[in-house]
Amino acid sequence: MLGLIGRMVGFGLLGMIVTPILVVIIVLTLAYQFDPRCGTPGDSGGCEMSAASLGFVSALPGLAIGVAFALYRHFRKKRATPVGKP
Repeated sequence: MLGLIGRMVGFGLLGMIVTPILVVIIVLTLAYQFDPRCGTPGDSGGCEMSAASLGFVSALPGLAIGVAFALYRHFRKKRATPVGKP
C-alpha cells in the first residue's frame, strides 16, 4: 500500500510538471501559427500571457492525470498477476 501511495505521489508530481510545459508549448505554437499579431510590438505579450495562464491552470488536471495513471498501472498489474501468486 505504501508503494502505491509513493507511485501516486511520484506520477502526480510528474504530471503536475510535464502537463503545464506541454500546454504552454502547444498554445504558443498554435498562437504564433494562426495569429499574425503574436510576437509583434503592438501585441504587448498577450499571446505569451495567455499561454502562461493556461499553463498555470493545467497544473491540477496534470496532477489528476498522473495519479489516475498510477492507479491504472497498479490495478492492471494486479489483475495480470495469477491467482496463486502474490
